[in-house]
Amino acid sequence: MAYSIGEMAKKLNIAPSALRYYDKEGLLPFVDRTPGGARAFKEKDFPWLSTIECLKETGMPIKAIKCFIDWCMQGDATIEQRLELIRRQKQAAEEQMRRLQQALDMLEYKQWYYETALEAGSCSVHDNMKEEDIPPNFRETRDRAAHLTHLE
Repeated sequence: MAYSIGEMAKKLNIAPSALRYYDKEGLLPFVDRTPGGARAFKEKDFPWLSTIECLKETGMPIKAIKCFIDWCMQGDATIEQRLELIRRQKQAAEEQMRRLQQALDMLEYKQWYYETALEAGSCSVHDNMKEEDIPPNFRETRDRAAHLTHLE
């Protein structure tokens, strides 16, 4: 069964324009065309497209994704290069997740901070708060925020 660009985009939960862009950038050499020139996506294309979306989601530049796709199209001789690219991107994604977790920790701390201030009627409630009054999971984040404040 062949899928139109709109149908495949819906399956991937992306805009059809994204698939057109990928095609323009040379990321879809595996996609068949109809006699009229329209893209004819098949089930076998879904893993390719899912991989492209995954790499894009982790911040990999389109040129690097194209390089990866080109290596895939070349066959087994490029397994080592593909593996190294995937390892580097995995490390980049892990670092991105670490930074996002720190940001989420800070937001959770700030939420607690302002909920506590709202309940007390003032942010000054925190000025003389004892260490044991601060939830343990927020102490490190509070200390990191205080350290950054002193650097400014």
